[in-house]
Amino acid sequence: MKETIHTGNLPRHIAVIMDGNGRWAKQKGMLSRIFGHRHAIKAVEDVVEGCAELGIEYLTLYTFSTENWDRPQEEVDALMELLVQAIADQTPKLLKNNIRLLTIGDTQSLPTRCQKDLKQAMDRTQHNTGLSLVLALSYSGKWDIMQGVKKLVDATQRGEFASGQLTEEHLSKALATSGMPDVDLMIRTGGDHRISNFLLWQLAYAELHFTDTFWPDFRREHLDKALKDYQNRERRFGKTSEQLKA
Repeated sequence: MKETIHTGNLPRHIAVIMDGNGRWAKQKGMLSRIFGHRHAIKAVEDVVEGCAELGIEYLTLYTFSTENWDRPQEEVDALMELLVQAIADQTPKLLKNNIRLLTIGDTQSLPTRCQKDLKQAMDRTQHNTGLSLVLALSYSGKWDIMQGVKKLVDATQRGEFASGQLTEEHLSKALATSGMPDVDLMIRTGGDHRISNFLLWQLAYAELHFTDTFWPDFRREHLDKALKDYQNRERRFGKTSEQLKA
């Protein structure tokens, strides 16, 4: 599959909804969903390394949504601890592979230790020039749009521009993903076919790839399949096929 991927037609920005950890654990006969979350680390490593090798510019992982705070406290606590452990384990690999770590979301709502470790990892990798790995933490698309709108309202009240002058570009720059290209390819594992409040603005023209594979089983060959699927699509952005060929 890898040999059939055209390196001249790769998405600049891939986003992934990493779904199915709990169901994977249940399938393995485990009572705790955390078992699935722990085994999902290998999938993250494989996909990150694959994207870095291919020269993908941005990879955004839906790591913890705003809605995930409503899960059982035991699971939330375990996820936060797993996040701290993963940052410590993966930062040396990010440095070795020239990968920059970024975050989007309401990260101020994370435990203090998580915030501290994330900042340190981002500071250490800030000068890396390869793949930008973006962790969406305490993130939701609606939250992102609302915080962007509030920034623009404040800017108009300060007299920076009139409300009638606002454009889509203004809002794009006010979002958490400011400076990043919009998503070209969104992958969701676990069999569900929805975007679950993820990057609502940025997914406007993304190609969607859904797979029944649970995230802990997702590997490089699955990524290659998604990329091949992407490259077989005609991205028209509202135009006709004839216009694209003209």
